[in-house]
Amino acid sequence: MAGIAGTPARYAGPMDSLIAAAARALSAGDAVAALKHVSLRDDPPALALRGIAMAQLGELPRSRELLRQAARGFGTHEARSRARCQVAEAEVALALRELGGAARTLDLAAQALQAHGDIANAQHARLIAVRRSLLLGRLTAAADELARIDVQALPPPLRAVAGLAAGEVALRSLRTADARAALARAREAARQARIPALLAEVDDALAAFERPAARCLQGGAERALRLDEIETLLESGTLVLDACRHGLRAGGSWLPLARRPVLFTLALALAEAGPGDVDRDTLIERAFRLRRPDETHRARLRVEIGRLRALARPLARLEATARGYALRPLAQQGVAVLLPPIAGEHASLQALLADGAAWSTSALALALDASQRTVQRALAELEAAGHARSVGRARAQRWLAPPLAGFTTILLLPSALPLT
Repeated sequence: MAGIAGTPARYAGPMDSLIAAAARALSAGDAVAALKHVSLRDDPPALALRGIAMAQLGELPRSRELLRQAARGFGTHEARSRARCQVAEAEVALALRELGGAARTLDLAAQALQAHGDIANAQHARLIAVRRSLLLGRLTAAADELARIDVQALPPPLRAVAGLAAGEVALRSLRTADARAALARAREAARQARIPALLAEVDDALAAFERPAARCLQGGAERALRLDEIETLLESGTLVLDACRHGLRAGGSWLPLARRPVLFTLALALAEAGPGDVDRDTLIERAFRLRRPDETHRARLRVEIGRLRALARPLARLEATARGYALRPLAQQGVAVLLPPIAGEHASLQALLADGAAWSTSALALALDASQRTVQRALAELEAAGHARSVGRARAQRWLAPPLAGFTTILLLPSALPLT
């Protein structure tokens, strides 16, 4: 929350030194000391600094209220200060997981700061846009925005944030070497910044390399895989049914099946049995949830198998056998199934909630690209099972879940890109 630490000091007299002292305290992460300097003032610079201090203390709704008051106080005649308030408010919205805000406002604020020579805060605004894109799974947008940032010119705290973002983009694209390098740069920057919370965040990101990220079923045996082992498996040419990202992959080819649940269920059943076959009644029961199939269901199975066969042709063959169907890879490396580290159809939702932030239903729906009603039903099931809880009511209702210890949820987070 250092976006407005450089609030303009055009005011003369003793009050100016209080603003400067509060800004220095905020830059060092000492919100309490900053409040001691400006807590009794209601001029726009003081309101802005109080807003940032409240955000650092976790009082996010109050922080947003103060920042809005400061922005109104600055008005259009102090465009740079007003833009700084807008950037800080956007960061508060990010912390509140309010992801439906207008990205255009943040972009305009960044442009205004750039035009006034406030390069650091302009880059900070772009980093907020990167983090918002990551929460929404828009990896391409995040990578493009990162490319526009001159990371080396940033102060250490923002350089650490940029390294964290670059590391997450690489991790979620399963480029582990790039991710390690980015996080190493982030750790060095966090060490220079001397901000314990930032160092802890980098260390937690680095720990993801050592935790299991998925379960691999291959040849009838199951084992846990780390991220680098998953990357090696995907590069081996093995035909992989990815039940974390819901798709089929072989080498550099990717077939997404997230929006085709019946075809995904059939592919999963066939991949789990590979290289053997699966009888027709079992496929019908799993794909259509029917226990007593008749000829109409077998006809429907033939239609769905035909659709899957056509889609999967570049990656594998679907062969009819005497009792059912079998999935045969075009190469000879075999078939593997990547299963989520946690069971259940709401694994991606749990992965989002496990970040420790309080999410609104609308933000979860936006991140998962699902309807709010679908998310509400899933949250109700998780709450009944004790895996999530809500606080507040109506529009103020937020959802939380305990951290998922022992493994990393990287592969369960929403992503608009196939693994590369």
